[in-house]
Amino acid sequence: MSIDTTVDLGLPTVGTDGVPTLPEGEKQTGKDFTSDQEVRWCPGCGDYAVLKAVQNFLPELGLRRENVVFISGIGCSSRFPYYLDTYGMHSIHGRAPSIATGLATAREDLSVFVVTGDGDALSIGGNHLIHALRRNVNMTILLFNNRIYGLTKGQYSPTSEAGKVTKSTPMGSLDHPFNPVSLALGAEGSFVARTIDSDRKHLTSVLAAAAAHRGTSFVEIYQNCPIFNDGAFDAIKSPDTKADAIIPLEHGKPITFGPVDETTGHGDKGLIRSAGGGVEVAQVAEVGVDALLVHDAHNPDPSTAFAISRLTDSGYLNQSPIGIFRQVDRPAYDDQARAQIRTASESATAPATERLAGLINGGDTWTIV
Repeated sequence: MSIDTTVDLGLPTVGTDGVPTLPEGEKQTGKDFTSDQEVRWCPGCGDYAVLKAVQNFLPELGLRRENVVFISGIGCSSRFPYYLDTYGMHSIHGRAPSIATGLATAREDLSVFVVTGDGDALSIGGNHLIHALRRNVNMTILLFNNRIYGLTKGQYSPTSEAGKVTKSTPMGSLDHPFNPVSLALGAEGSFVARTIDSDRKHLTSVLAAAAAHRGTSFVEIYQNCPIFNDGAFDAIKSPDTKADAIIPLEHGKPITFGPVDETTGHGDKGLIRSAGGGVEVAQVAEVGVDALLVHDAHNPDPSTAFAISRLTDSGYLNQSPIGIFRQVDRPAYDDQARAQIRTASESATAPATERLAGLINGGDTWTIV
């Protein structure tokens, strides 16, 4: 069937990534993305701050609500789809990246988000997470890390620190915790970042960069659980300690932190190359600004980004690099899959019945006698 292109069909404008955008001049606000469901998290939960930031950030994408989808697994964070006026699915434990992979591959016209927690993503869902990252499917994964199992009432999680005393580890956890950013970089994620629930400006800027990225974007969000793990991130939130606890990462800038030295305009501490090839903390006054490591988030080799991620909790609890660790371009799985299908369809000139008969009577057949 041919379509008369001279007739205005009222079809949506399609952006460069294939997702329909709003008509020119039409605006949305956070209220447009807020559902009528009562938000049910514990008072003081960091999820509230993340939800509000996401609701206010989504209008900036300029996408139609019906073309935005949130897929979640199991856990407190996985209630997210209920509170957004978009399409969504509260799916099964640890499998949100797999469901999102199928959706993103089948529907190029959708902007797909995954919301998960440290238990959901890194325990039962660990295998699904790493394969989504290595495939580089077009989706944005938001991992809320509160270092505890909150929904099931306070057991230790894959990111709980060694020695953590919980209901399931009354004598202290014996497990070595995952570093989610290190794991994502090890799986060669093309966009890997870390941010904080209470820092609205930084959180929003990271979300914007993640959503704009073509491929899998992985964002770890430090999120406080006031009931079962309160104060887990006090060091990076307290005005008295956060200057020394947060190592800010900005592409193209020397990596420094700590109280700002008025002479250099940089923090009094910075990162330099270590003798072993990794990175280490040094006093800027001793090594000089020129010796500092300049952050390169676009480096195709993830080795330096991985070395920086290993500084997490290295000084005292909650000393953490914060920002975009890696942001590189490489082919996306779903784009390539659709290209293969188009190529196969264009080359298939024989009638469908003949193609089916060719498959049935092909060389890889057996005769049963």
